[in-house]
Amino acid sequence: MAALPGLVLHAGILAWCVFGVWQNVLVTDSAKVHGAHTYGGRWKYLTFINQVLQAVFFGLCLACDLIQLCLSLKNPLCSFLTRLKDHVFAVAVFPIGVFVVTSFWSIYAYDRELVYPKELDKIIPVWLNHTMHTFILPPLLIELLVCSHQYPGRKAGITLLSVLCLVYLSWILWVHYAADIWVYPILAKLDPVGMTVFFGASLLIMVPFYCLGEVLTQLRWGSRRPSKKRRKKKNN
Repeated sequence: MAALPGLVLHAGILAWCVFGVWQNVLVTDSAKVHGAHTYGGRWKYLTFINQVLQAVFFGLCLACDLIQLCLSLKNPLCSFLTRLKDHVFAVAVFPIGVFVVTSFWSIYAYDRELVYPKELDKIIPVWLNHTMHTFILPPLLIELLVCSHQYPGRKAGITLLSVLCLVYLSWILWVHYAADIWVYPILAKLDPVGMTVFFGASLLIMVPFYCLGEVLTQLRWGSRRPSKKRRKKKNN
């Protein structure tokens, strides 16, 4: 995508992401009974982490656009930032964003008390709930459709994503150990076996989300990684 149109697009999406984070902080700060005031603050919620992650990512995209516009696409800094944002999008931003939307609304449809108790309606307006759990997906799809991203090798990408997931799950367990609270109500309903299954399923479901982003990118832009046959032929 050309630098100037990309800059305008990314500036708009970044503004939306920053607005969402700001409203999240503003609302939860005003509600003293909200879990954001307990151990770990709002950083124990994947929803908030995902909002910040998206804001950082689109800020990175905007920085790339500015450097490309002012300098050149071949500038070493631009090349480095481009590779960085491609990997961040592939390994974290897209699969985690899709996971937040699908997992939240799936559990919400089954029993909202397990993930978003009704008492939160008095604290968080409906529009902000959708900002945090629904409207995070459209910017990712727009980014995928209008900007090409080079995915890392699938094994490396899934390994990095798994590490990120394990770090977050470890953080959840630490919060429970340190403060005797569960980040999400559903965890309090599970026995050790059920919790193991839940965590395991959460890890496994991230793999299809990663592959979904890769497949959609290939359908839209074509494969930007040489096949094994091509690499072998080139080496010979």
